[in-house]
Amino acid sequence: MRKLIGSICFLLLAGVLVVATPAAAAESKSKFRIAWSIYVGWMPWGYADEAGIVDKWADKYGIEIEVVQINDYIESINQYTAGQFDGCVMTNMDALSIPAGGGVDSTALIIGDFSNGNDALLVKGNGGLATLKGKPVNLVELSVSHYLLARALASADMSERDIKVVNTSDADMVAAFATPDVTAAVTWNPLVSTIMEMPGVSKIYDSGDIPGEIIDMMVVNTDVLQANPAFGKALVGAWFETMALMRGNDAAGLAARGAMAQASGTDLAGYDAQLATTQMFYEPAQAVAFARSPALPKTMDYVRRFLFEHGILGEGASSPDHVGMSFPDGSTLGDTGNIKLRFDPAFMQLAAEGKL
Repeated sequence: MRKLIGSICFLLLAGVLVVATPAAAAESKSKFRIAWSIYVGWMPWGYADEAGIVDKWADKYGIEIEVVQINDYIESINQYTAGQFDGCVMTNMDALSIPAGGGVDSTALIIGDFSNGNDALLVKGNGGLATLKGKPVNLVELSVSHYLLARALASADMSERDIKVVNTSDADMVAAFATPDVTAAVTWNPLVSTIMEMPGVSKIYDSGDIPGEIIDMMVVNTDVLQANPAFGKALVGAWFETMALMRGNDAAGLAARGAMAQASGTDLAGYDAQLATTQMFYEPAQAVAFARSPALPKTMDYVRRFLFEHGILGEGASSPDHVGMSFPDGSTLGDTGNIKLRFDPAFMQLAAEGKL
């Protein structure tokens, strides 16, 4: 559910932005709202809310944080962009295309994980990427699956011109793959696992081949964060307390993951299987190191070029430089006069140093 993006959503959002009031959001305040949706790497937010961990950290800093589950992932990002939430979970690609592309200055406060096999290119029979030439590939168009396909094709000196993209809803993907007409598809777990159970199916590329490129994050409004650092500290504190709890195989850890599994519609074994193909950053130092890695700007360069080529890098974008991004080492990509996405590990660094 975290994957769906598209120009239609963005165009609808453009009308909403007219009534957004980012200036007002920069005021000091004591009540905040964050949104999350169902996905293996975001289930900890629901658990942290239900278990009182978020309230514990909010109380520590004298604030209130409302945690709201939104069933429609894109709608949660649209509402965040319109100013109805102060923070929202989203992928790096969606953060750049929707809020940043829509003019809302946003900060990647927490880098929670990256897909490390959850997303995959599947084919019937055997053969490499070259066998896809001239054939249809079913996927959710303008999604992270679409991005994965583009990266896979590039690795084989191919492009989308060599294949035919067939837009297919994630809800229809398994049924479609079972028909004779569909011979290749790109999708994500748990759909990947379900399709792999079919006879004669092979995985020829997955997100483990591009580690660190499909990133799941908690993104917050930059103006709100700057005016209210307690908000950032409370969120980071709650997140990494939950990470420390859920990683264990003691009774508390099993209970936490079991609750997350049930909330996401699976059992503990199923949830742990999804975690196995998700590179979670359980320690804040791990997340900080990832944020500071020179690989991150390279990834975001791939992402912005993909978005621009597909017409979803902001209204009127004339080049991949349309939206600016900043990174921990002070480097930037894009228009430095239009920095709208910031990778800032400062609050995660406080957690790593035990200073929250």
